Amino acid sequence: MKTSDFYYDLPQELIAQDPLEDRSSSRLMHLSLKDGSIEHRHFTDVLDYMEEGDCLVINDTKVIPARLYGHKEETGALIEILLLKRRENDIWECLVKPGKKARPGAKITFGNGILKGEIIDVVDEGNRLIQFHYEGIFEEILDQLGEMPLPPYITHKLKDKNRYQTVYAKNEGSAAAPTAGLHFTKELLEKVKEKGVNIAHVTLHVGLGTFRPVKVDDVESHHMHSEFYIVEEDQAKLINDTKKAGKRVIAVGTTSCRTLESATGEDGILKSGSGWTEIFIYPGYHFKMIDALITNFHLPESTLVMLVSALAGKENIMHAYEVAVQEKYRFFSFGDAMIII
Repeated sequence: MKTSDFYYDLPQELIAQDPLEDRSSSRLMHLSLKDGSIEHRHFTDVLDYMEEGDCLVINDTKVIPARLYGHKEETGALIEILLLKRRENDIWECLVKPGKKARPGAKITFGNGILKGEIIDVVDEGNRLIQFHYEGIFEEILDQLGEMPLPPYITHKLKDKNRYQTVYAKNEGSAAAPTAGLHFTKELLEKVKEKGVNIAHVTLHVGLGTFRPVKVDDVESHHMHSEFYIVEEDQAKLINDTKKAGKRVIAVGTTSCRTLESATGEDGILKSGSGWTEIFIYPGYHFKMIDALITNFHLPESTLVMLVSALAGKENIMHAYEVAVQEKYRFFSFGDAMIII
């Protein structure tokens, strides 16, 4: 299986640069798992595809304002830092630009010294481990100094920080939003509940590896980045009970999907707990837990296109993307949605 098998041609103007005024007014493509047929709807119609007793699984991670701008203490040179994951206490794995100047021992000052960092190591893929020093609460300092780490393909400035958060974002720790969830409003989630559909939550802190291109020709040689997840006991029970009752588990986003598939055993039982996952789902994968997926339109040749192809079939997905381009759907993080069911 070649990475180039998952390429499609996307005109630049179809990449959504700004979120819609109303979250739930985006378009929704329905791709049928039964026969690969396609319907064009609006996101509020997502209710039509859910039945009483189904379980909608959301990822309640919250994006932190992870992009920081500081100066090297020795030279005053500008340094840009992206917090990727907290390793321990105040040590974070970070992406640093420009990297060449960021050697172990280098000290960086942010916001007139209210936050300071020292590079203590260089790790995988040139990322840096930085030990931070400050007084007070780290999250509050981040709120004051940090910017939302929008994906590289979004060039517009985000007017409202909250538009890169889901309405149910709770557990801080992501470097990117679980974007399929951006379409839900509180009102729409209430309607989901009114229909008798259970809503369960899991947490997966999304890493920037989500946007990293697959650099190998052979798909199976690609190594996935690791991401931290949590499945609470009562939520695992709710999801397992759904399966036992013969109802469907509908994942909101590839992040919820990866969490569920990582924490489900070969016996089909979802286990509660937390840990790191490097699960890579591509065609040939046998899904253990999810029955359906709500997702956005993903980058060509990305691991996410491979994941949706594993669920719906590569030919069906590539055809659906071709149709989405013809119909001028909006792509990527602030774009339109697809339900595969």
